[in-house]
Amino acid sequence: MSIDVQPISVPGQQSYDDGPFPVVLACQSDDATLEEAIDWVAENKADLEKQLAQSGTILFRDFPLAADQDFDAFIKAFDFENFRYEDSLSNAVRVNRTERVFTANEAPPEVTIYLHHEMAQTPIYPSKLLFFCEQAAETGGATPLCRSDILFQKMQEEIPEFAKACEEKGLLYTNIMPAENDPNSGMGRSWQSTFRADSKEAAESRMLELGYTWEWLEDGCLKATTPVLPAVRVLSDGRKTFYNQLIAAFKGWKDSRNDPSKAITLGDGTPLDKDAVLKAADLAEEITFDVPWQNGDVALVDNYLVMHGRRTFSGTRKVLASLVAAE
Repeated sequence: MSIDVQPISVPGQQSYDDGPFPVVLACQSDDATLEEAIDWVAENKADLEKQLAQSGTILFRDFPLAADQDFDAFIKAFDFENFRYEDSLSNAVRVNRTERVFTANEAPPEVTIYLHHEMAQTPIYPSKLLFFCEQAAETGGATPLCRSDILFQKMQEEIPEFAKACEEKGLLYTNIMPAENDPNSGMGRSWQSTFRADSKEAAESRMLELGYTWEWLEDGCLKATTPVLPAVRVLSDGRKTFYNQLIAAFKGWKDSRNDPSKAITLGDGTPLDKDAVLKAADLAEEITFDVPWQNGDVALVDNYLVMHGRRTFSGTRKVLASLVAAE
């Protein structure tokens, strides 16, 4: 017997011309099993992907998921190609639970993770993300989500020169990576882990392949600068999204090694207009939806269309993640 799943509304949910953001689908069958949930996903995969392409996020609520293995099985029902954390160039320290499931970020609860598109600061990035709330925080800990197509429209209206510069010039990101993982930083992944290298020579070979420039520092850290990366992405339907890590880098790339003011420039090396960046961040905050996590929730996010982050929190918060390979 198929389970009963219905769209519901939640506080703060937004509405655009293409429908609600996010779409929220709730399982109405109290006795539903994990196997039934998996079958339902497989049967409705095409429609779910259509809704995702329009809205950018689907939040699945009250489905029978309780642990990382359940989340793994739920993901497999979509038949997505896995993008392993160890194959990524993510800045974040994460811990694998299964082959495709890992902790979202090991940064301390008082650290804000600002809005960004996952790995948009690297040449290798996922097309979709999935988050699973294994345990909601006592207070705070929401995952903010922002439609980047709507944000870019607002930027074109309110800070048009900056929007144009970003679109035409792209961005350069510079990150100082530690010699060992630093779990106290939201961007504390070591250069060995990032580039899957056991020596400086191996790291240099990988960076050369990816178009990076670099400098080795006296303390063993690596200062790496990306090739010019896009700040704006054009989707298949013609929508333009503010696809980058500009807000996160400018506001949040701060730790014992990194200075946000030096972390990002326009693609030609010119400094960013600070006021314009802060205006873009304010515009993004105005249209951000905070996922009010409940245990067992799953959020499926289109990484090309929607930015995400993490609010500070108290208590234990366990949100797991999975990545889908670029198409």
